[in-house]
Amino acid sequence: MGARPRRRRAPATAAAVVAAAAAAPGPLGALLAAALLAAAGAQQSVTVANPVSGASPDLLPHFQLEPEDVYIVKNKAVSLACRATPATQIYFKCNGEWVHQGDHVTEHSTDRGTGLPVMEVRIEVTRQQVEKIFGLEEYWCQCVAWSSSGTTKSQKAFVRIAYLRKNFEQEPTAREVSIEQGIVLPCRPPEGIPPAEVEWLRNEELVDPALDANVYVTSEHSLVLRQARLADTANYTCVAKNIVARRRSASAAITVYVNGGWSTWTQWSGCSTSCGRGWQKRSRTCTNPTPLNGGAFCEGQNVQKTACTTLCPVDGAWSEWSKWSVCGAECTHWRSRECSEPAPRNGGRDCHGPELDTRNCTSELCSHAAPGAEDVALYVGLVAVAVCLVLLLLVGVLVYCRKKGGLDADVADSSILTAGFQPVSIKPSKADNPSLLTIQPDLSTATMTYQGSLCPRQDGPAKLQLPNGHLLSPLGAGRHTLHHSSPAAEGADFVARLSTQSYFRSLPRGTTNMAYGTFNFLGGRLMIPNTGISLLIPPDAIPRGKIYEVYLTLHKQEEVRLPLAGCQTLLSPIVSCGPPGVLLTRPAILAMGHCVEASAENWSIRLKKQSCEGTWEDVLQLGTEPCTELYYCQLEAQACYIFTEQLGRFALVGESLSMAASKRLKLVLFAPAACPSLEYNIRVYCLSDTQDVLKEVIQLEKQLGGQLIGAPRVLHFKDSYHNLRLSIHDMPSSLWKSKLLASYQEIPFYHIWSGLQPFLHCTFTLERLSPSTCELACKIWVWQVEGDGQSFTVNFNISKDTRFSDWLVPDSEVGAPALVGPSAFKIPFLIRQKIISSLDPPGTRGADWRTLAQKLNLDSHLSFFASKPSPTAMILNLWEARHFPNGNLSQLAAAVAEVGKQDGALFAVSEAEC
Repeated sequence: MGARPRRRRAPATAAAVVAAAAAAPGPLGALLAAALLAAAGAQQSVTVANPVSGASPDLLPHFQLEPEDVYIVKNKAVSLACRATPATQIYFKCNGEWVHQGDHVTEHSTDRGTGLPVMEVRIEVTRQQVEKIFGLEEYWCQCVAWSSSGTTKSQKAFVRIAYLRKNFEQEPTAREVSIEQGIVLPCRPPEGIPPAEVEWLRNEELVDPALDANVYVTSEHSLVLRQARLADTANYTCVAKNIVARRRSASAAITVYVNGGWSTWTQWSGCSTSCGRGWQKRSRTCTNPTPLNGGAFCEGQNVQKTACTTLCPVDGAWSEWSKWSVCGAECTHWRSRECSEPAPRNGGRDCHGPELDTRNCTSELCSHAAPGAEDVALYVGLVAVAVCLVLLLLVGVLVYCRKKGGLDADVADSSILTAGFQPVSIKPSKADNPSLLTIQPDLSTATMTYQGSLCPRQDGPAKLQLPNGHLLSPLGAGRHTLHHSSPAAEGADFVARLSTQSYFRSLPRGTTNMAYGTFNFLGGRLMIPNTGISLLIPPDAIPRGKIYEVYLTLHKQEEVRLPLAGCQTLLSPIVSCGPPGVLLTRPAILAMGHCVEASAENWSIRLKKQSCEGTWEDVLQLGTEPCTELYYCQLEAQACYIFTEQLGRFALVGESLSMAASKRLKLVLFAPAACPSLEYNIRVYCLSDTQDVLKEVIQLEKQLGGQLIGAPRVLHFKDSYHNLRLSIHDMPSSLWKSKLLASYQEIPFYHIWSGLQPFLHCTFTLERLSPSTCELACKIWVWQVEGDGQSFTVNFNISKDTRFSDWLVPDSEVGAPALVGPSAFKIPFLIRQKIISSLDPPGTRGADWRTLAQKLNLDSHLSFFASKPSPTAMILNLWEARHFPNGNLSQLAAAVAEVGKQDGALFAVSEAEC
């Protein structure tokens, strides 16, 4: 359809204006007609000035602003406004009655976009106006706008008086609930307009369901705790508020209690009497769990008694003497008796005194005949045999000395014997291939002739006294030939071999709990710093001509699943060395810490290894003869040394045999280094007493900005099924207060005993009563129920005390994580080979490897050493694993010297000479 042409309306005459005014609704019509009639005479000939192009004078008014619902708070009047265009008149009508013209505030303007007139009108409504019709109907107001084309009405705006009653329709009530039970706290807020909003307070702190998944608020405003926790013990308050007021309900005290539970029975005590009928008892305690916050105590007896009978010991007594025997050729006769009347039994004492009695039976008048000729012949024969044996012995000694003469004669420089006790440094020549810097010489490929002394004599303060005997006999005079390769000549061949090895594999780099290196037949060592974990690869363990890239990894407990059954517990870190399946001709030694107080009657300790299928297998039980020669373990007070010819993943697992079995826990206290708020947290860590776990806790606290506030302590945690408790005491109440609701905190027994969580911690939250308080003094007790305990005395300034900061940086291990070749060993290669060749063969006076093992307190492992081709090499390898890098070569030299004391010639060599 085409647009209808718009027609310009002629200007309104005065009569028309008056008529329009007279037609206005309500009592205002007459007033408007009179007012407009006076002004009409001067405007009869006046038309609309400057009409806006395109404006339509016949449009109905539309509202740009309509009145909205409002609330009257107390006695404050409210304002309603409306704005319409095009509009010639706007008036408010409230509850069907027109509002007086004088109550309107009118503003006129022009819409810049359309040029149409805009009118805005405001009125105020008071509390008295609303109260006049209160109870009859709601008070409402509406705008009516006029134009030349007609009228338009706005929406209704309701005016209500806001209020909030004082009394809650339903308030929460105090309750006592068992732990893990659900709690519902009802709250029906007071009546009010607008309706009140509800929030909950716990000990005057806002409860936010978004921050605690255990809490939510229903649509009826009830607070629901899904499972009650000890931390939920508090005072709860329901708060209702709207624009008028804020109301608080009475606080409801919620107490979460724990009913007590019995621990397991202890073992039966010994019988009360050592002879006859007595009694024995066993006990249990109400500590699993301990009743808290008024929880019920355990029902039943805590002590049981039973009758017992002990066999009485019977001391032995002698029988009567027998009759004297016939007088013998030696002019003596004898008699005897037995300890049989009665015989000792049930632990009774044996008889005291002799069983046999002899005496002279001829009053010492016996006469002996002179030796006959046959006696003389017997004596002569014995002497002849003795002389022959002496001659044979002398011949054997001479032959032995002649064989040794080639090494004992003409010693040109005795320093060659002790050169091996000095560090060996083989510097490769400069080559284009940088990999040659870490390549150790191959002692089997080329020959280099050396003439003169291997080690020049020097005077030094620290001298080693070594005997020049058969044990370390000279290497001969004049020229000494050592098989040695040139690193420069070998470099290209080494790189070629390295790149073509089928078993060479790449490993991830940059892991703090990992070490790796490339090794050949010279061996070496891998170490993970600050963990006490290392892997020693002895010389000739890797076959000549092969090169292995070996790694050593410390696993976190959550990364590896180690199944434990019954009373088993993890005693060491889980460590991997590999690659698995490589060929080793001699055992490598894996060293790692443990946390067990080992004793054969309390523990059954096993070495576990993970198979290729992922299952864990027992490969060795400590204290018993090994079922295979592939594995052996030397267990010491805080570390174990595992001999293994197969690399893989290992862990030490123990099973307690009695309630006296115990593990070592290290207790460490940390607190924030800075305290910007009034709250201050003390964190008490309970961790397995191994270096790797302490390193992990220190790294964690460095990230949290913590500082150590006390020297670490060791606690012996027994397999008694009792929990670990922690409490804080002797804190000045005028300066500090504790937010701990219970008298102590507890860590369950099984969380600690399993060992699968290497460290656990409890937090004591304290609050300063004044921001200026900086001095903290208190005592923290950590103890196992009916077991060992430790007490920390805390007394320091929280803002500037750093006396224990040095503990946060453990002593660094000397050297790089990977050491290759001779630099990885304290005993240099030359003297090592000399000791092995001297002590492996059996010695005439016991001067062999068995004596060396005894001197080094390793004689309990003789059967294992004897099963190896070179027992002395096993002893020296274990010494290297135990004493690197701080081992004392002087002590080893002294032990070697004592083995060969029969050779008296001594020579001194300083440790710094080579």
